[in-house]
Amino acid sequence: MASKPALDDRTYLSDSVQTAAKILVVGHFAVGKTTLIGTLSEIPPLRTEEVMTRAGEKVDDLKGTPGKTTTTVAMDFGRLTLSEHLVLYLFGTPGQQRFVQVWEDMSRGALGALVLVDPERLEESFPVMDLVEQYGIPYTIAVNRFGDTPSHVDDEIREALDLLPETPLVNCDARDERSSANALIALVRYLQSRLS
Repeated sequence: MASKPALDDRTYLSDSVQTAAKILVVGHFAVGKTTLIGTLSEIPPLRTEEVMTRAGEKVDDLKGTPGKTTTTVAMDFGRLTLSEHLVLYLFGTPGQQRFVQVWEDMSRGALGALVLVDPERLEESFPVMDLVEQYGIPYTIAVNRFGDTPSHVDDEIREALDLLPETPLVNCDARDERSSANALIALVRYLQSRLS
């Protein structure tokens, strides 16, 4: 007789959790949303990645994304417990324009958004930022600094993205847990400051 696998204590929420917050992790195609959620999630993340096909080559611009072979086709999902009373549900949206309806559906009820941007492809962030602003979702910009990307001054990025002075901008590496957590903390602090 086969035995059931043991459940990790982190699989289920503690009875003490009283508040859950929905956070979107958004950004353009191949910016690191799936990676960031996988890095932070305390449970095995839900991923809806599919292998990219030749048909997609005409639609998805792979410039600047060497080695990318899969793409999110619905969403990513992860969970992060911040305290004994508060849990964050992280929803990652697909980055391609053809998935805007999915993005719109997931934005309902979101407390805020962490907008990942690639400093080498800032212009690809504009449609995503337009959607976040259109739906009135407060956001923090997280500049995903891949290992070999040149360093840009934050003021240059802020100007290129036409950010308001109060919009937080942080640097992160979506592959690094501490760095990704710091980006999420910046968003949570910004959201808290708006409530006071």
